[in-house]
Amino acid sequence: MGIADDAVEIRAHGWRTLAALHGTLDVALEKALQAEHGLSVVEYTVLDALNRQDGWHMRMQQLSRATALSGSATTRLVSRLEDRELLVRILCKEDRRGIYTELTDAGRALLEKARPTHDEALEKALAEAERLPELAPLVEALHELPPHPGG
Repeated sequence: MGIADDAVEIRAHGWRTLAALHGTLDVALEKALQAEHGLSVVEYTVLDALNRQDGWHMRMQQLSRATALSGSATTRLVSRLEDRELLVRILCKEDRRGIYTELTDAGRALLEKARPTHDEALEKALAEAERLPELAPLVEALHELPPHPGG
């Protein structure tokens, strides 16, 4: 194996480790949020992203990026959350093609109830992952990240 092949394998190993940690966290969060609040991880992510807008709203395209979903998957997700009255869609006055999504009071209330469950499940899953030799370095790297500028 040449140097280029080694570099590819190192990146591939890093990606597999990241995917393993993501999968571990995703399963733990999904289980906790579904059991306690009837929310999926991606639904929680949408509510959280909208809540971080300080009362403002987001374009569907921004939500797609925040959730790492395709445009059509985001539209279906938003429809489900809208049916549950957790968010609303608003047409952009300046651009009729633009659609915004905004958190409702019910969505904000559910998010606030779900946040402690999410945070506790995340902390527990990270602690368990940190005990696995193959995931520990990545969890430690997460702990060293600077806090998000928005809080």
